[in-house]
Amino acid sequence: MTAPVRPVHLPGPAALPLGPATVRADALTEGFREAEREDHLDLLNGLEVGVWEGTAGRFPARRDGYSEVCQILGGRATLHTDGGEPVELRAGDTIVMPTGWSGRWELHEPLRKLYVIVHDRRSPRGESSEVP
Repeated sequence: MTAPVRPVHLPGPAALPLGPATVRADALTEGFREAEREDHLDLLNGLEVGVWEGTAGRFPARRDGYSEVCQILGGRATLHTDGGEPVELRAGDTIVMPTGWSGRWELHEPLRKLYVIVHDRRSPRGESSEVP
């Protein structure tokens, strides 16, 4: 008998304790620190769910091989897309960074986000499973 598939439930993610804060090596701001907790990892279906937090500062980011959906839980930031317009983010906002996105996060104050990462999948014939 197979175990039931259960939903991912994160009660009160804005207040959940995180792992220890570490200095981000590729940060554009000296001493930028980040912490996170990964609450769900499903390698079979390419799904990760967790909570992340960073101090004020800037760092580059890319989404190669996966898309990320973020719900901003607290703080304020500007998301700069390479070759695109910046997007202002604050608590309550949702942002989707699809596969291939690249740019820079600029945190104006400490920021906390709930994230869902969906890794790209390929069909058995090697074609993308994206819907046109």
